[in-house]
This record gives sequence, structure tokens and C-alpha cells, in this order.
Amino acid sequence: MAIVKTIEVIASSEKGWDDAAKNGIKEAGKTVKNIKSAWVSDQKVVVKNNDIAEFRVNLKISFEIN
Repeated sequence: MAIVKTIEVIASSEKGWDDAAKNGIKEAGKTVKNIKSAWVSDQKVVVKNNDIAEFRVNLKISFEIN
């Protein structure tokens, strides 16, 4: 039996939501080991001068505890 824990991470990117999600997983991976999955629970954008300046995602990241 595996024990899995879930954390919530907020990440951003100037390129897009996919890149924001990759940034969040990469940053979480610096301190969290055995990441098994992630899902986007929310997406937002920051608008400046009538243009999208930043893409933000709320990620739920699951990892196995040994």
C-alpha cells in the first residue's frame, strides 16, 4: 500500500498555462521527491495595458511518501 500526500502550489509564467504548470512542478521537485501526478485546479491571468502579462495556475501535486 502506498501513502500519497497532496500539496497545493501556485505558479506563474509569461508564456502560458502549460509553462506555468511546468514551472510549478519543477520548483516543487526541488524539495518534494516522488511526485506522481499534478492537476490544475484553477487558472488565472494578470492583465496589464489590455494585454495578458502573466499566466497563473493553482496546482494540486501528489507525491508518494516512503
